[in-house]
Amino acid sequence: MAVDLQLTPKTKRPAGQPCCEPLAYPDIDRARAERLARLAKALGDPVRMQLVDVLRRHAGRVCVCELTPLFEVGQSTVSHHLKVLREAGLVDSERRGLWAYYYVVPEALGELAGWACGPAGGDDG
Repeated sequence: MAVDLQLTPKTKRPAGQPCCEPLAYPDIDRARAERLARLAKALGDPVRMQLVDVLRRHAGRVCVCELTPLFEVGQSTVSHHLKVLREAGLVDSERRGLWAYYYVVPEALGELAGWACGPAGGDDG
């Protein structure tokens, strides 16, 4: 099936004038985009994704000594991953003697999920 296309002559646009109108504009402001990017970046490692998954499903405080055997890395590597997640605000911890007990910050996961699963084209937050 042949389609006739109408071609318009190429014209030079003035400097600074956009070539076309954007199809969509961001729904989130720069500060929120940066916050969400920090959360996403922290989850950008398979071990960190698995750590958050374990903590999320446990829904309580978990000692680092209970997390280490779940991974093929040392305790110091697990602690490093937990530090990255804590600095991003995805998990938090409390000290009990020598041990740190970690847990998910539900609001952080909720914010990331709310943006990712929010209505397309709508204001989600």
